[in-house]
Amino acid sequence: MNVYTTEKIRNVVLLGHGGAGKTSLVESMAYLAGITTRMGKVEDGNTVSDFGKEEQKRKISIHTSVVPIEWEGNKINVLDTPGYFDFIGEAEEAVSAADGAIIVVSGKSGVEAGTEKAWELCEKYKLPRIIYVTGMDADNASFKNVVETLTEMYGKRIAPFHFPIRENEKFVGYINVVGENAVRWRDKDVEECDIPEYSRQNLELYRDILMEAVAETSEEFMERYFGGEKFSENEIRSALRANVIDGSVVPITMGSNILCQGTYALIDDIIKYLPSPENKEIAGINMNTKEVFLADYDFAKAKSAYIFKTIVDPFIGKYSLIKVCSGVFKSDDVIYNIDKDIEERVSKLYVLQGSRPIEVPELHAGDIGAIAKLTGARTGNTLSTKTNAIEYGKFEISKPYTAMRYKVSNKNDIDKAAQALQKLSHEDLTLKIINDTENRQTLLMGIGELQLEILQSRLENEYKCKIELSRPKVAFRETIRKTANAEYKYKKQSGGHGQYGHVKIKLEPSGDTDTPYVFEQKVVGGAVPKNFFPAVEKGLQESVLKGPLAAYPVVGVKAILYDGSYHSVDSSEMAFKMATIQAFRKGFMDASPVLLEPVMKLKVMIPDKYSGDVMKDLNKRRGRVLGMKPSGNGKQIIEADIPMMELSGYCTVLRSITGGRGGYEYEFERYEQTPKEIQEAEVSARAGKVAENSGE
Repeated sequence: MNVYTTEKIRNVVLLGHGGAGKTSLVESMAYLAGITTRMGKVEDGNTVSDFGKEEQKRKISIHTSVVPIEWEGNKINVLDTPGYFDFIGEAEEAVSAADGAIIVVSGKSGVEAGTEKAWELCEKYKLPRIIYVTGMDADNASFKNVVETLTEMYGKRIAPFHFPIRENEKFVGYINVVGENAVRWRDKDVEECDIPEYSRQNLELYRDILMEAVAETSEEFMERYFGGEKFSENEIRSALRANVIDGSVVPITMGSNILCQGTYALIDDIIKYLPSPENKEIAGINMNTKEVFLADYDFAKAKSAYIFKTIVDPFIGKYSLIKVCSGVFKSDDVIYNIDKDIEERVSKLYVLQGSRPIEVPELHAGDIGAIAKLTGARTGNTLSTKTNAIEYGKFEISKPYTAMRYKVSNKNDIDKAAQALQKLSHEDLTLKIINDTENRQTLLMGIGELQLEILQSRLENEYKCKIELSRPKVAFRETIRKTANAEYKYKKQSGGHGQYGHVKIKLEPSGDTDTPYVFEQKVVGGAVPKNFFPAVEKGLQESVLKGPLAAYPVVGVKAILYDGSYHSVDSSEMAFKMATIQAFRKGFMDASPVLLEPVMKLKVMIPDKYSGDVMKDLNKRRGRVLGMKPSGNGKQIIEADIPMMELSGYCTVLRSITGGRGGYEYEFERYEQTPKEIQEAEVSARAGKVAENSGE
């Protein structure tokens, strides 16, 4: 592959709903560019960008893949992202490296939740975008419906650059709104034709939208527009490019991926209207001088790049995908990773064409490439030189809120599974592994259940270790509501010195559920010598680790040692500790013990029309809605308190209610008393485990 300078590069991310046609669009582009000699199909598992075993098996994109396309002296780095919401982290990584976006919309399904999320991502990162409507060869595809829906949602920014010619329910050609001409397909070629009479009304409508956009670029153009003067095609294209780059115009075009029709025009529009990295602003900090470093994708400045994605694959190896922010990266360069404080030599530079690494001698500022086997490198790290140690800010990645408990099926595979999970967490920043020692469980946190299910499958098929996923154990607590006195005499005699410890303890609620226990002694007359007080407290420390009710940690208990007795020879610290443990157990069960459950503060972000259904579902889940406030763009934020155990599976339910348009986040708020039926179920489950372990 040739080396390309900054002005010849386009970094374009494909976004859209799952199944809208992003991967088949890449396949069409790759075929036109000569990368492939025949187009693969998602159904056949032989596309360029979906090369993972899980992707081929499930017929969906799971990872972002890069497919660089050479086109008329330019290079388009196409970043194909998953459309399923569980893999939003992959899309966020790709967006951070892109300079423009193609939002892919199905002509059959129309605007979907993934379309809206793609638009929101582009707005967040201020990405210029083109909307591409796929499947125009299908009988029930409607370009007009998509245009009308998008215009209703986003206003006059939506501007059709092409629209289809359909005859007898077939896609036979398209009309170029900018050039005011029409073409028809003759097999794989196109030929100019007359604009059909039935299309002229739409052409006038769409043309007026474009002319208004052009007129608004300058006062001179505005005067000419109102004076009835026509703009030249070059003036129109130049003005529209400026409009597209600043986001005031969003072109919409269309085609058929399967027939490879409309793809040529789309690639042409990417080159004409979407920006190169040249003159784009990007700044970091020179950590040597502590001054701002304006990289701005300038090839003449000191070399720097950041890793926007890591691929860890047992079949193709580890690759760090980089976007060069300044300078020129070359083979055999020594680069410095400021985040890890290590220097490493780059033996070879690559561009990845799906799973195929292609060696290149250098990468210029603005280009996307890959470095193999960087030992300590992680996604988000900055690469530069030690003399000009640059650090860039980290891009945002969605926080995971879906948890599953995992257990390694074969104990011999525990270390292997841990290493594999660590590698996979380097690849997927939305995957978190949490060791919950308190509840003796290890949790996998992700965006959704599909993501964790695929992770489980990858571990088994790629890393040969099997794990079982189950619902996480809720971190209950135990406490008391009443006061109780307890006494226990620990006495053993077995020849020689015996064991003797006698305590009388009063247990009462402390009112502080953040603290396990408070210990006081009110012993008078030396009934229990002071040197045994630490042993009594040690007994309390052990007792609160696993409560008598259901073996959960104890909180909010005040223990007062007020009496007891000792033996001058047989008393020991161990005896008083054991006496305390037994007294605590007895007193706790007499003091009206209850289970406490964690309550989370929940925020649900949804379109306004789903508010009623979401609140109804929260009420079913024992949630208490605290309020609702608008967040702009017809969306609401519902705030509620909800028990942690009721959030199990909430991701899937919320998506079902809102058609995938809802999101949520939560954080721990407090502990509250558990309803009687839940407490009884937990106590019974604990009793069942005890009986099982004792062999009854």
